[in-house]
Amino acid sequence: MSGLLSTLVGGPNSTEGSSQAPALSVEGMFSQIMAAVQKSNSELAELRDQYHDLKQANANLERQLREQLTLNANGGITPGGTRPPSPRPGMGRSGSLFAPREPPSMWVPSPMVRGDKTLHQDRELPGFWVVVPAGGVGSRLWPLSRETHPKFLLDLTQSGRSLLQATWDRLLPLCSPNRLMVVTGQVHGEPVSQQLPDMLPNNLLCEPSPKDSAAAIGLSAVVLARRDPEAIMGSFAADHMISGEDAFLTAVTEAVATARNDFLVTIGIAPSHPATGFGYIKLGELLKLKDAPNARKVLQFKEKPDARTASAYLATGAYSWNAGMFVVKAQMLVDLLKENAPELHAGLEKIAEVWDDEKKREQAFADVWPSLPKIAIDNAVAEPAAAAGKVAVVKATFGWDDVGDFGSLSDLLPAERNQARILGDPNLVLLEQVAGGIVVPAAGRLVACLGVDDLVIVDTPDALLVTTRARSQEVKRIVKLLGANGLKTLL
Repeated sequence: MSGLLSTLVGGPNSTEGSSQAPALSVEGMFSQIMAAVQKSNSELAELRDQYHDLKQANANLERQLREQLTLNANGGITPGGTRPPSPRPGMGRSGSLFAPREPPSMWVPSPMVRGDKTLHQDRELPGFWVVVPAGGVGSRLWPLSRETHPKFLLDLTQSGRSLLQATWDRLLPLCSPNRLMVVTGQVHGEPVSQQLPDMLPNNLLCEPSPKDSAAAIGLSAVVLARRDPEAIMGSFAADHMISGEDAFLTAVTEAVATARNDFLVTIGIAPSHPATGFGYIKLGELLKLKDAPNARKVLQFKEKPDARTASAYLATGAYSWNAGMFVVKAQMLVDLLKENAPELHAGLEKIAEVWDDEKKREQAFADVWPSLPKIAIDNAVAEPAAAAGKVAVVKATFGWDDVGDFGSLSDLLPAERNQARILGDPNLVLLEQVAGGIVVPAAGRLVACLGVDDLVIVDTPDALLVTTRARSQEVKRIVKLLGANGLKTLL
């Protein structure tokens, strides 16, 4: 800077009689300095853009090469050991602009998978079944998600895979497709089957109407316990986003080892901030199990706290976030239901008795399902089991988010610092002096924003949502108003 100043004022040896140009005024000198700074900033921004473009191009090239090598190694075999299915109707974007893309003409397996062998071949856990509850009415991310296509059917990462498919990819290294079940509503049964063509038809359990997580997970437990009395089941929601897959697989493996010792096991996420949107788990002493060094007793489950209480939890270091992931022997879960929720258990057993007879199953659903209590699995089973010392937790460090609102979704999308996130085509968004927030241009038209910060703008062909990040958790209120005002076609 001193060199620049010297140059601007004519150099250190300039004199009044010199033939050099006269010294600049303070104003002129300042103008030249600002011009130089602006030019430097412009060049840095251009270099930054080029860096991001090259980084993305390199990542795409690596992915294409990896997938092509995978395809060549397998002769075009899918993860389930079968030839890839032909694209099915409905796999495109007819249901939603953010539905996963249909399989290309040269279908390639997930990067995690090579035909009937996985890149984590030694990770497969004998006797371990995966249960994926896939429910929801599309209220938290409305109008992007709807009753007919809730968020688990959407591609919210713009990767070409829905959250449901990403869950399948993530868990497949631990079990074969033969041991992966999905519990969903009847209205979502067909799109789930279309998105997971390698899933066995009898591993899709469709409930007639939403009854909360205890009924959904309990139904899978009573059906599975009859199929495989020694089965260990793990329940993992279809609509969560997880980063750090190796850490995730390690945590699940420890949870399975802990469950073999007759514990109901939950996976606790190490909290990164005092979140008020999640439940918490109070950690107890280490169990000192051979194959599960991080397993601890659970002392108590805590409901979603206020900000002060959440901060107090973090200060102690004795709490984890409750991510709603459970691993347990199927028969043990059935027994816990019988002990703590006898009415729910009795009804589910009646349905399971006739499960393999489609006609009788439909009749049992009609007779039993409407009267089943609507309760969460935490309240029905986990809390009383924890009080009895039967619940353990494996504390994990992988990244996790339940994508509970547009605010959390925006945090998961890439963007420059203090810039708005864009989910969709960036060419359809024009921003000027805008900081933070998220814009979803799903209607195919330009969205222009000037001088507004931290807004949530979701533009779809038949509905436009405008709110703030701070109130994005309240979108459900709009959904209720739609129903109350006779606008059910928009739900």
